[in-house]
Amino acid sequence: MSKFICATLIATALILPSANNYSPAFAGTCASKCGPRPIQFSPGQRIQVKVVNRTPRVLIIQKPSSTNPIPLQPGQELQINQGDGTEPNVSLLFWDDTGLPLKANISKLNFGTLGVELRPNWYAPGDRAIYILDDGRIEVL
Repeated sequence: MSKFICATLIATALILPSANNYSPAFAGTCASKCGPRPIQFSPGQRIQVKVVNRTPRVLIIQKPSSTNPIPLQPGQELQINQGDGTEPNVSLLFWDDTGLPLKANISKLNFGTLGVELRPNWYAPGDRAIYILDDGRIEVL
């Protein structure tokens, strides 16, 4: 019996120090480390797009098949209605006539307004369009 107790004590003494070197693993959601949530509106929702030119140059904005190209002066804001939700996959194109790249920073300003800030970009080719999908997701292309 004493051999059994000695063996148990020795095994315990060998196991306990090695258990202290391990830290417990905590499971968590990606919400704390995934970055910001993607911008999305309700499918079929009427959306206004507010575009702001934050570059020192004139930019051109166009909603294909429904508007002619619209020049946007530096610092100028433009509001464009997306439609009534029956218009499938709406795009908003933008470009600089000099060919310099742009960066589109998007934000959800309120329940029905998408904010688009167009800024200079140092990396070509840059952003060229905002795409509003039927399911309410927003993509920058």
